Amino acid sequence: MPKAPRKPNNSRKSTPRASRAPHIAVVGAGAFGGWTALYLLRQGAQVTLVDAWGPGNSRASSGGETRIIRGTYGPKSPYTDMTARALHLWKKHDKLWGRRLFQKTGVLWMAGENDAFEKASLPMLRKAGLDYEKLTRRELAKRYPQMNVDNVKWAIFEPDGGYLYARLACAAVLDAFLAEGGHYHELGVLTDGRGCDLAGGECRGIRLTDETELQADRYVFACGPWLPQLFPDVLTGKLIPHRQDVIFFGTPAGDARFTDQQMPVWMDYGQHNMYGIPGNAWRGFKVADDARGEAFEPTHGDRTVRVAAIEKARQHVAMRFPELANAPVTETRVCQYEDTPDRDFIIDKHPGAANLWMVGGGSGHGFKHGPALGEMVAGLVKKDQLAEATYRLARLG
Repeated sequence: MPKAPRKPNNSRKSTPRASRAPHIAVVGAGAFGGWTALYLLRQGAQVTLVDAWGPGNSRASSGGETRIIRGTYGPKSPYTDMTARALHLWKKHDKLWGRRLFQKTGVLWMAGENDAFEKASLPMLRKAGLDYEKLTRRELAKRYPQMNVDNVKWAIFEPDGGYLYARLACAAVLDAFLAEGGHYHELGVLTDGRGCDLAGGECRGIRLTDETELQADRYVFACGPWLPQLFPDVLTGKLIPHRQDVIFFGTPAGDARFTDQQMPVWMDYGQHNMYGIPGNAWRGFKVADDARGEAFEPTHGDRTVRVAAIEKARQHVAMRFPELANAPVTETRVCQYEDTPDRDFIIDKHPGAANLWMVGGGSGHGFKHGPALGEMVAGLVKKDQLAEATYRLARLG
């Protein structure tokens, strides 16, 4: 039987499985790791999941209240197709678990003069079977009179898109993983060079933060911004965590026009690069700048939102939603993206360990894909196969 950590005093455990199936250790209980662990379990593996601070914690890229799910991706059809599959799986699990993790609000993508990205998205949406409307500027102004549509040429509206309850979803996946027979330990992997025992072309074990060793037949590292700390020789320069500031504004009492009852999720790119999520489980009008911030250290980085970020968000809200120009800031948070140079995911084996997969590079758009990506990665790991070239490290040189 595989070794488990010898001192699991801070662990949550389920009843051990009687199976002699291959043992797979998954590091990271966020959107990528949690769903991968759950699907590996469903495919008959014995799975141990570990996470340093728990699923959806405040340091994690999968933390926070909400994430967008949309299919508009320009010509990158793999992600539009993956969104279609993920949307189906989110709805399926909402029904299966009796929970509401997906909130259907529709997603509005505003296009400006430089609209090549939006135009390229339309055939991809059709191909993936995702419904959309193409709205003129006049139609947009009529439908959403609370918006100022200056500088908007036209828009894509995806009626089946919306947002996901991120932190709650991560916890729900862990609950299902435990209920279906998985093992979970709230422990991290050492990042001081002793975390992975790589020898003879494979990983022979991982050392955890309580100095115990976890041994398995195969390993999946899906630990977001900590991946380059664990594998600097492989991922330095190919996966970079960036700081992102998120601002919540308070809306007028009883005014549904700026909530998810009457407003969709919106993407205001082109010359602005801003997006927003109304509602957010009554937490306010969420606004964020999608431009990449400075490099960020996820464990010790200061998560105090910058005044300049608040002012930029306020200026954009005042321009696009004039009646919220003086809205109070009700909440802020700092998260991070972990970016690859081309913003495609990394799904590949470690070049020095044939039994170790690295899964990361969410690049700010990964959360929505969680169930579809986990399903895919679980199949690759179980069958000992490689992902398509789009996701492999070789593309990054």
